[in-house]
Amino acid sequence: MLIAIVILLAAFFALVLLGVPIAVSIALSSLATLLISMPMEPAVTTMAQRLAGGLDSFTLLSIPFFIMSGYLMGRGGIAERLIEAAKALIGTLPGGLALVNTLSCMLFGSISGSAVAATSAIGSFMIPKMEKEGYDRNFSTAVTVTGSILGLLIPPSNVLIVYAVAAGGVSIAALFMAGYVPGIIAGIALMLVASAYARKNKYPVSDRILLNEAAKKVLAAAPSIAMVIIVVGGIVAGVFTATEASAMAVLYALILTLLYGEVGLGDLPEIFLKSIETTAIVLLLIGVSTGMAWVLAYENIPQGISQTMLSVSENPIIVLLLINLVLLVVGAFMDITPAILIFTPIFLPVGLELGMSPIHFGIMLVLNLSIGLCTPPVGSVLFVGCAVANTTIQKLIRPLAMLYLALIVVLLLVTFIPLMSEGLPRFLDLMD
Repeated sequence: MLIAIVILLAAFFALVLLGVPIAVSIALSSLATLLISMPMEPAVTTMAQRLAGGLDSFTLLSIPFFIMSGYLMGRGGIAERLIEAAKALIGTLPGGLALVNTLSCMLFGSISGSAVAATSAIGSFMIPKMEKEGYDRNFSTAVTVTGSILGLLIPPSNVLIVYAVAAGGVSIAALFMAGYVPGIIAGIALMLVASAYARKNKYPVSDRILLNEAAKKVLAAAPSIAMVIIVVGGIVAGVFTATEASAMAVLYALILTLLYGEVGLGDLPEIFLKSIETTAIVLLLIGVSTGMAWVLAYENIPQGISQTMLSVSENPIIVLLLINLVLLVVGAFMDITPAILIFTPIFLPVGLELGMSPIHFGIMLVLNLSIGLCTPPVGSVLFVGCAVANTTIQKLIRPLAMLYLALIVVLLLVTFIPLMSEGLPRFLDLMD
């Protein structure tokens, strides 16, 4: 087992450092590890079979649809309406624009299913707006990138679907419900930190608006927010499956964006092409990561790691802290989709041994790896935020550290308080 781990890690990181695409790095390092136990021809055949088998899942059909609905929402004028609604609700509080930024990123991230899309769409408007009002650009960028990742916890969420597949058929409806409370609490934590920072630096507060004007802005954003209610509500109520819900999301997003007039029929080919490109990348990652997960199981690596971690300490607190520490490091260097697919079969058995449910463990895992998206040196959302704001990672470190600490505190609460993730699914009788 030790030799297999060494070969797998050495080959993977060597290929990544050489600039080989991560999907190809996963496939080649998995194949190299498999060659320890079998000749070349059966090893290649086995990897090809596992790659194809990893994509042979009805649940995965929802991912291309949710990706397409996200692109449609991103181009359909949704971001501006969400921002205006958020300003009407919380813009007059201390640090109002920072709070509006966070809430808008959360809402858009959950609707689009993409933290990168939320950072780009909301950040391109809010960061210049906040700077014009007297906010520091780097603080505004830090607020944007940390708020955007919370959309991955608030359904509909592609990464929660990926985890459901990796964990062996966990209820998507239960996972979707489990993400709400941690996502909202994390958002509140970010807002409290942002508000305190704004008070300290005496940032301006937005002018109050009339109640009827606020109601108009909220109503204008209501059709966009309604997509989440339709999709998630339909899944929870058993009206349709996650795959059927994703198709409904595309239809709803298409109708809404066409009605808003922000997207014309001539724009659809470009949107469809981008959706196909993103889907191809995501599904290739899922396929090769499923192959790597099989190689790990074949070499008994998850069982060995599980036994090793449990032998370090009999205290569940220590073991869970160790798992979180490892995942935080992993998240800083690896994108969230392959990380979920690779590390779920490694650490889920440990979590189950400690008495965690697959739902509880999944929310902890996704929140942890989401934090990695805004963590140097490889956080994709962090890089997008820097590009949008025309700033550097070095300048973001100080304002980002405070918000990062708030996310870590929420992560620890989610880890050690199962009710945060399991309470809503249990109340709705979605858990076994």
